[in-house]
Amino acid sequence: MHQPVTNNPFVIMFINMVIVFAVLTAIWGLIELTHRLDPTKKKAEPPAASPSAPTSAPTGPVKSASTGLSSETVAVIAAAVTACGYSADQIHAIRPAEQPAWRNYGRVSGMRTSR
Repeated sequence: MHQPVTNNPFVIMFINMVIVFAVLTAIWGLIELTHRLDPTKKKAEPPAASPSAPTSAPTGPVKSASTGLSSETVAVIAAAVTACGYSADQIHAIRPAEQPAWRNYGRVSGMRTSR
């Protein structure tokens, strides 16, 4: 019978880690090659015409249900909605969402706590 090359666990660990990372690198290379040679990949569409200029703020004042919203908050909400693809003219009102289920859950869970 033959003798093992080494009994040092660190050398064995190093050899095994080199093998694992070599296999992972080979798999990564095959995946990259497959992505580059993929015949079913859609062709890149030509770039569309230059994007239109950002729309300005709504012409009319945006009505908020609560008077506690500052104009900066309204501007940020309008900008976020506009960034999602809607025009500023489509914003009719900004109001908090009514969620009584959350409020009721908080009340019920507060009653259930034992002391």
